[in-house]
Amino acid sequence: MNSAIKETNFNFPGQKDFYRGKVRDVYIFEDSIAVVATDRISAFDVVLPKPIPYKGQVLNQIAAKSLEATKDIVPNWVTAQLDPNVTFGKKCEPFKVEMVIRGYLAGHAWREYRDGKREICGVLLPNGLKENDKLPEPIITPTTKADKGHDEDISREEILAQKIVSEQDYVLLEKYTRALFERGTELAAKKGLILVDTKYEFGKYKGEIFLIDEIHTPDSSRYFYSDSYEKNQQANLPQKQLSKEFVRQWLIANGFQGKEDQKTPFMSEDKVQEISERYIELFEKITGEKFVKAPAENLTERIEKAILNHI
Repeated sequence: MNSAIKETNFNFPGQKDFYRGKVRDVYIFEDSIAVVATDRISAFDVVLPKPIPYKGQVLNQIAAKSLEATKDIVPNWVTAQLDPNVTFGKKCEPFKVEMVIRGYLAGHAWREYRDGKREICGVLLPNGLKENDKLPEPIITPTTKADKGHDEDISREEILAQKIVSEQDYVLLEKYTRALFERGTELAAKKGLILVDTKYEFGKYKGEIFLIDEIHTPDSSRYFYSDSYEKNQQANLPQKQLSKEFVRQWLIANGFQGKEDQKTPFMSEDKVQEISERYIELFEKITGEKFVKAPAENLTERIEKAILNHI
């Protein structure tokens, strides 16, 4: 079994702070940050016990390509790719919302709809839809951005009423979200994929809005295969997905949805290897490129050296 990066614990010259997210370790400097994409995997806002080899590299490199392909729409935080697992960029002040946009009724939105809800984040949905149906038009269903615990659905009206984001900024966030989703949809179509739903995060740097975090990765997005979509919908068959949904479904099948009284199921080495292989498949399908595995030896030393050399 190849080694994987569960966590990093560096202390760099000029480092001001450190933040460990569910998946990323963030080293904070005066005006910039170094973000290490570890191999941790989370689902239902819970970090699972075992890291997945190459997952961090997959996410970091898909995000790098996607950010480069959308920088004409909105500027993004990235200034340098230091390592297969490390991105360096501007230290932005994040907005406390995640902009989720959905073109199809899948995942969380479907589960809410199936249970009888016809309004999600203030958006009304028509009756008579089934799982994975294309929506009449893409809808924005924001969530709060929790530092710990679960993100919660929130409507545009609640965001403005609670002054989480100013109306002037929120109008721009919506505009950027729709334009990014349109671009992501076009890029996915060229690879024989449907971009089902995704999320974008934004922040401010010197008064300007920037796109931050990762975009269009299998952790932040859901994809279907376009060639089998219509046939599967008509036959009421599940869609083959390119996303982290296969991990969520495995957890649900084993009685885990992140609730307080639930324990994460045991992950065998075979299951870890299977998830790793699926992530590599996702990279190759989304990018259309062969995945080149970074050296698996001395992972943390390699990452530390890359950041040290840059700063």
